[in-house]
Amino acid sequence: MTSQAKPADSAQAKAKAAAAQPDEADDDAEGQSAAPKRKLPLKLIIIVAVALVVLGGGGTAAYLMFGVAKETAPVAAAVKPVVFIDVPEVLVNLSTTGAERTQYLKVKVVLELADAALQPQIQSTMPRVMDAFQTYLRELRPTDLDGSAGLYRLKEELTRRVNAAIAPSRVNAVLFKEMIVQ
Repeated sequence: MTSQAKPADSAQAKAKAAAAQPDEADDDAEGQSAAPKRKLPLKLIIIVAVALVVLGGGGTAAYLMFGVAKETAPVAAAVKPVVFIDVPEVLVNLSTTGAERTQYLKVKVVLELADAALQPQIQSTMPRVMDAFQTYLRELRPTDLDGSAGLYRLKEELTRRVNAAIAPSRVNAVLFKEMIVQ
């Protein structure tokens, strides 16, 4: 009987072990299924947070684009028109070496002003502007006026000299109406 009791005891021990193993297996299964359940909400939270940031950034960008455009439209309509003042024609002989023939420069320019209120002040200082033009233009050589780069430098220098003559007021630009080198 003792030999039969052992198989029964061993069968009972196996049954207990089997009963204990599924509990551990259930705990492991619950532990494994619980971990993904915890990760899934964390992943979901991260995805939702990223989506909110993207949508919030897009909404902010759209607001700034369309909101700023609405604000700048009235400002653009309120811009004052520019005013142009004709400067008397200037005729000077260019600086040359003794061997070359004398060359002349005839220039007609227009001053571009940002505000019409500056026009009386510029008209009153026109003798200074003409003096600045005459003094500078007489020192030019014919090679100083070659190409578009030469004309650009001339325009910039005349603008600088006009602004120095009418300070503290300023002109936007000196524009050429006519230029003849002969």
